Amino acid sequence: MIWWIVLAAVAALGAIPVGLYFAYDADGFRGRLILGPIRYTLFPQRKKEKETPESEQKPQKKAEPQPTPEKAAPKPPQPPKPKPEEKTKRGGSYRDFLPLIRLGLDFLGDMRRKIRVKRLRLHLVLAGDDPCDLAVNYGRALAAVKGLTAQLERVFVIQSRNVNVECDFAADQTRITAEIDVRITLGRLLALTAVYGVRGLKEYWNLKKKRKGGAENESETSQHAGNNHPKNP
Repeated sequence: MIWWIVLAAVAALGAIPVGLYFAYDADGFRGRLILGPIRYTLFPQRKKEKETPESEQKPQKKAEPQPTPEKAAPKPPQPPKPKPEEKTKRGGSYRDFLPLIRLGLDFLGDMRRKIRVKRLRLHLVLAGDDPCDLAVNYGRALAAVKGLTAQLERVFVIQSRNVNVECDFAADQTRITAEIDVRITLGRLLALTAVYGVRGLKEYWNLKKKRKGGAENESETSQHAGNNHPKNP
């Protein structure tokens, strides 16, 4: 019975949604971190400090006049000190770095297949006085928005999508309203982190052993060359 309760609790924790919410409109940018029912505002941050009214402000004491110290004699100009030369570090082998790049690409590939876009909304209102120019800009904007939406649908699973492009001859400037809500379950996120964390540690230890073996080989080679050097009679 206890094992069933533990398994049910683990399944419930794994199903908790984790995500990010971003929006932009006339009020500016907004961002929130989502963890189940908890919403944490990333930006804009609320101001914690409150200005105290003038009636509560304490009167500041007037600073007493202090005697002016005697001016010291000016020091003679000294030549500028030479800057120490910065030692440039030698770069590592790109072949050792390739496995980490492949690991990162695999992680992003698995991550994007498990991410769900719960809501995607984009409302673009084009402004302009000339109907001909506005029509041309409308066609370009519509093609660009459709291309961007198609790319997002190839990468992510979009559950709700609302993309719209309009024209407004009376508006003074072009306006845009955007909103995106990205989610992933806590279980999937922890599973990906565990799998790729273990793979990353393996790649790190392999790279460390390889570098250690190369350093030992270089030291042995230098010692062997020193022993074979002819001695002066």
